Amino acid sequence: MGETKSMDMDMVEEERRTEGPFKPLTGTEVNRSNEIRRVMVPENRMTPLKNQWINIVTPLVEHMGLHVRMNTKRRCVELKYGPDCTDIGSLQKGVDFIKAFLLGFELQDAIALLRLDDLYIESFEIKDVKRLNGAHLSRCIGRISGRDGKTKYAIENSTRTRIVLAGQKLHLMGAFHNIKLARDALCSLILGTPPGKVYNHLRIVSKRVQEKL
Repeated sequence: MGETKSMDMDMVEEERRTEGPFKPLTGTEVNRSNEIRRVMVPENRMTPLKNQWINIVTPLVEHMGLHVRMNTKRRCVELKYGPDCTDIGSLQKGVDFIKAFLLGFELQDAIALLRLDDLYIESFEIKDVKRLNGAHLSRCIGRISGRDGKTKYAIENSTRTRIVLAGQKLHLMGAFHNIKLARDALCSLILGTPPGKVYNHLRIVSKRVQEKL
């Protein structure tokens, strides 16, 4: 009996050491009143932001419990926790949502970042894969987009991602594994692989994605 009691006391003491002197704070105990995040607005996205402002602010205020305002002097969107917000991650989700819209994603696609936890955004430039100039670069952009955006849509539908082609930059939104599949297809096009071969590979990829779902 004495040995068992001693072992129990040792276990309790060990737990106290590992836990530390402070208990983890809950969402309501964290002081976040002074935390402000600012997202700079590029010149070319100012007009779309103004046009969609009500649709952007509504989910942030009503569903995420954030305070949002446009700082016209700094040309940035400012976000902070509202008094009714209980989720610590709401502010970061709100920032990601604004950034996604400013990168060029459709509003409905960007809103998915507020609802789902496993969505990410990855960006890279064509020159990160291969250095191209002049006509070679133009042809590369044409291969990525395809006629009427056919190639881009095929990659999006096969990998369940969303892609924005902005000049020489590519922005991808989706689950981590799906982004990798889409990035591989885009890199193949940049390196000169014919779209036909990429389509065939995408059919295989699409089957794999559906099997996992």
